[in-house]
Amino acid sequence: MSGNGGGRFDGKVAVVTGASSGLGRAVARQLIAGGARVLGVGRDEARLKDTFDGPDTAWHAADLADPAAADQVVRACVDRFGGLDILVNAAGAHTMRHTGQVTDEEWQHDLAVNLSAPFFLSRAALPHLLERTGCIVNVASIAGVEGQAYSAGYCAAKHGLIGLTRAMALEFDGAGIRVNAVCPGGMTTPMLENFTFPEDPDYQLILKTASPRGLMEPAQVANIISFLCSDEASAVHGAVYTVDNGKMAL
Repeated sequence: MSGNGGGRFDGKVAVVTGASSGLGRAVARQLIAGGARVLGVGRDEARLKDTFDGPDTAWHAADLADPAAADQVVRACVDRFGGLDILVNAAGAHTMRHTGQVTDEEWQHDLAVNLSAPFFLSRAALPHLLERTGCIVNVASIAGVEGQAYSAGYCAAKHGLIGLTRAMALEFDGAGIRVNAVCPGGMTTPMLENFTFPEDPDYQLILKTASPRGLMEPAQVANIISFLCSDEASAVHGAVYTVDNGKMAL
């Protein structure tokens, strides 16, 4: 799949994490369709190969829980495409557990994937983004702006990701780059389809996180992310967009 020319992202180079499925894949497809050259990052090599099969695309299989992966991802992008304009941190992991039963390893994994990986990737990408006045879009969650039962690590990480977004936006306010975040609600993604609940949950608590309008399609959220990556959003910096099918309005 390759760009079709004459698009809003012509001449741009992007890294999209979580690109083997779900929201990350939807974002990557929109950027490619808009003319961007895209490096997709994920763990599923077969899905990556299926999506990133054109001359203007590349893929890199990585476990972003490993801090060393960030430098490798950015290096792979710059080696292939000569620079970097857009970083979309869309990879995430969420498993519900009773807080008192969360192991040290599970807690560290929640933070590693949902918070540390976006930080390490942003740090590695910064020299290239500053050179080309690029942008970062962090995919947080409505769990980053409210509480969710059985999700202590996930909520802590996503709240932290919003804090990271705002801290970087302030620090680089005069540098030309833009840093924003998107907080999606429930989507029809493999992560949700394969979701497991803790033993003996209170489903009334879980239902408090749902929108009465139902789940969204990944492309609906990808539309907002694509906008934030584009020149049309040149005045949007340090923003946190909630895209949740009206859930937060209740």
